[in-house]
Amino acid sequence: MELPSLVPKILKLADSASKKVLKIYTTDFKVNYKSDESPITAADLASHQIIVDGLKELTPDIPVLSEEGSDIPWEERSKWQRFWLIDPIDGTKDFTQRTGEFTVNIALIEAGEPVLGVVTAPALKEAYWGSKGEGAFKRDSDGNIQRITVAEPGDTVRVVASKNHLNDDTKAFIAKFESRELVQAGSSLKFCRIAEGHADIYPRLGPTCEWDTGAAHAVLSAAGGKVETLDGAPLKYGKQDVLNPFFVASGAWYRRRVQG
Repeated sequence: MELPSLVPKILKLADSASKKVLKIYTTDFKVNYKSDESPITAADLASHQIIVDGLKELTPDIPVLSEEGSDIPWEERSKWQRFWLIDPIDGTKDFTQRTGEFTVNIALIEAGEPVLGVVTAPALKEAYWGSKGEGAFKRDSDGNIQRITVAEPGDTVRVVASKNHLNDDTKAFIAKFESRELVQAGSSLKFCRIAEGHADIYPRLGPTCEWDTGAAHAVLSAAGGKVETLDGAPLKYGKQDVLNPFFVASGAWYRRRVQG
C-alpha cells in the first residue's frame, strides 16, 4: 500500500483512538504508575488497543511497536525493515494535569526513517499529518485542512520547549541566542508548532523514546524541517535501545542561521 493511500486510513484510526481518549479525559479517571514512575491511565491502554487492532487489520504484514507493548525482543525487532511506531498518548502528564496538550501518535518507519506520521490532539480538536514526498497538513478545530510548511527565517528565533522538561542544559542551549522568544507546548505538539511555522527550533536535551518523536518527526520532515542529534546526524529509529539521543528539531531558521 502506497503512502498517499495509507494516510487517510491512519488518520481515521487516530481519530477513533482520540475519540475514546477524550471520552475518558472528561471523567474522573485513575492514574497509575509504571516501574519507571511514568504515569499511565485507562486512556493510554484503550488508545493502544484501538490502534494496534486497527493496524493489524489494515496492514497485517507490518509489525507494530507501541509504548504500551514495547516488550518485544531485539532479536525479533532487529529483523524489521518497516514497522509501525505508536505512542497511544504522548504527554500523559499533560493528560493527567488536564492541560489539553497531549497527543495520539502513529508513525511508519522504513529503514530507520519516519516516512509517515499522524498526530492528533484530542482535547484541542486538531490533527497533523505528513508523509515523505507528499507534504504536511493540519486540520484545525473547525475541520478546515491546510498544507503547512516551516517558517522562513526572522530576526528572532522562536524556541519551543517543554513545560515539564525545561532543564538546565536546555536553558543553556536557549541562552546562546541573543534575540529569542520562548514558545511553550506539550507533547509532540512542539514538533508540530515548528511544522506549521509557529516556532523555529526545539532542543531536547533530555530523555525521550522513539515512540515519543516518530510521528511528529515525520510531520516536521514533510513540512520542510529536520531532526538531528547534537553531532548533526539524522535522528534514527529501530535501534536496539529505544531511547533517543539528545536532538534538535528545526525549521528553516535554525538550518540557515546556525548551520549556514
